[in-house]
Amino acid sequence: MKGRLGHVLAALAALIVIQVDARYTVMVPGPVEFTHDVLRAAGGPSMSHMDPNFINHFGETLELLREIFLTKVGQPFVVAGSGTLGWDMFAAAYLEPGDSVLVLNTGYFGDRFAENMEVYGANITHLRAPVGDRPSLQEIEQALASAPHPYKAITITHVDTSTGVLMDVKETSALVRKKSPSTLIVVDGVCSVGGEELYFDEWRLDVVITASQKALGVPPGLAIMMFSPWAIAALEARTSPIPAYYGSLKKWLPIMRAYEAREPKYFATPPVQLIMALRASLHQILQSHGHGHIRERFYDHRDASNTIKSELMKWGLKFVPTTLEAAAHTMTAVYLPEGINPKDVLEQCMNRHVLIAGGLHPELVGRYIRIGHMHVSITDKQMGHVKRVLFALKEALHDLGYDTEGPEAEWKMEHGEEPPHQEYDPYEDSEDIETITIRNEWRDATPPSQGGSPSQGGPQGSAGGSDDDEDEYKDEF
Repeated sequence: MKGRLGHVLAALAALIVIQVDARYTVMVPGPVEFTHDVLRAAGGPSMSHMDPNFINHFGETLELLREIFLTKVGQPFVVAGSGTLGWDMFAAAYLEPGDSVLVLNTGYFGDRFAENMEVYGANITHLRAPVGDRPSLQEIEQALASAPHPYKAITITHVDTSTGVLMDVKETSALVRKKSPSTLIVVDGVCSVGGEELYFDEWRLDVVITASQKALGVPPGLAIMMFSPWAIAALEARTSPIPAYYGSLKKWLPIMRAYEAREPKYFATPPVQLIMALRASLHQILQSHGHGHIRERFYDHRDASNTIKSELMKWGLKFVPTTLEAAAHTMTAVYLPEGINPKDVLEQCMNRHVLIAGGLHPELVGRYIRIGHMHVSITDKQMGHVKRVLFALKEALHDLGYDTEGPEAEWKMEHGEEPPHQEYDPYEDSEDIETITIRNEWRDATPPSQGGSPSQGGPQGSAGGSDDDEDEYKDEF
């Protein structure tokens, strides 16, 4: 009997090991890794949406969102759906046939947001920049000035996930407020809220749209929005019917107000477990640095971004964003060396139990990859996710024939020192020499002209690399 039990236990132990080995570290630009507390909340027992406990928790969640968005006056919405639903709810509620909208387009998601608004009859003007760049303030000012009448809205993709380009929302908002004060300022913050600096009240934003699965650290399924009092007044003043039912902000506004007042009210059943998970994540985010100190979370994301980008620069890789200022801190879009195929890189990283993403900008197909670095993967350094993704990518490139040590060796020969590694100091106002060096190297870099078939030559190794190899690489950081 003991022998049979031993065999059973051994089989179970082997199964557990197989399951653990099959676990990937998810470093894509969303969904991100989730904490155990969030997963426990998401998998909690059944609860009615009319349960007084849930009503209280939902109301608390709405209040916590104001701290994340840094607003005291904004009206939060949380509705079952993706970030795309947030686009749709805004467009249906605020745009009518013939309304003009200026889209500051930095990639694929600017195109998609515009397509969404065209469904409701909006006349779209795209202000595009070359791929990897962003419209300048001068170009935005000219677009505002040349319009025959004020735009109904201007949309800003804070971080376009297809290019990794970061828009300067603060300066853009200030310009619009000065030159076209009646224009609604709408921010697509799906890949920024909770990771990039965003000050809803201070920057005088009207609408910010995000989703649960990125820097807020919750499984996919929640559209999360914040509206200014002016935007809410415009919504309530609309007299024509909103061409949406489930997605009507007018339907959801009294629901949000009721939950925050701790009163039951029904329109459609909210996703109870996801809202409980959001509540758990918001508590963790705000408690990690102390309530009122969300800004320090922005610095954490900037630190991790600088670590990753500095390391990739040592390897001689070039980035999709054309300048350091235009590069997001929640993700990195990086060109691959010529002759290396993104599909092969992704597969090699998966062999090392790390998931990264291919590119999705149609003009850059087959030329680049994307790495997400958000939420717990960068705030909990003990998890080692940044080191793990860099190790996996370095080994993948090595096995595909690219020598990541070559650029570093060349730098040492030319400068007689290690390549610069930028550590971001949130309390330091002036730029240090390392920041300037990285910016100049970035500006002078030329991305590879095209992708290609995977390299046939180069050293080959085991799929996962040895534990000693990984430990040795981790020691470099």
